[in-house]
Amino acid sequence: MNSEKKLLILVGSPRREGNSAALARSVQQGAESAGTEVELLFLDDYITSFLRDCRSCRKESGECSIEDRFRELFFEKFLPAEGVVIASPVYWYGLSAQAKAFFDRTFCYYAASYPEAERVVAAMTRKRIGLVMASEETYPGASLGMVHQIQEYSRYTHSEFVGYVRGVGNSRNEVTRDPSDPLVAAENLGREMFVRRFSDYRIDTDRSSKVWPSVRDPEQG
Repeated sequence: MNSEKKLLILVGSPRREGNSAALARSVQQGAESAGTEVELLFLDDYITSFLRDCRSCRKESGECSIEDRFRELFFEKFLPAEGVVIASPVYWYGLSAQAKAFFDRTFCYYAASYPEAERVVAAMTRKRIGLVMASEETYPGASLGMVHQIQEYSRYTHSEFVGYVRGVGNSRNEVTRDPSDPLVAAENLGREMFVRRFSDYRIDTDRSSKVWPSVRDPEQG
């Protein structure tokens, strides 16, 4: 059970009943079945503007001057969460503008010019990260740009990119007809967010000679 873990699901689609939202709700269902505390939010409700030039836009206090709910989302929802799943349609082979704006806007608060940047950076790191995507193209490369971006964000913040799911569909809820069963995969991702095995070793990393632990493996206990 993950009763002490908090999972935040951020939906970057403007469609409340679209394919990305369906995948996000499947993640939520799986996570809640594992006892995880889950909050699912739509980025449209919090972000109304892109990142500006913080050098000229920032208030004297160091706060962002953009009048929307991003600060609430970032400080009250994102930073306290141990796990985050991004749900986005594939737009021009990348994240939606809403999802991209979320990552861009974090800069205002982790930049050294923000008075509490050190605390923010510490809270941004070492999360478990997941990604679910809705694409109308079956071409495997259509979503690789998004996967790479979230992977690099995860590495940049010393987080663990534990998995991604892509569902194929265009019209509302068409992702349910995808024969690869992406809703089941998304539910499994949610259920396993805090227990799924993750490895991304460097050459000098101390590690076991085995990938999967067993009860008879003395190195894993």
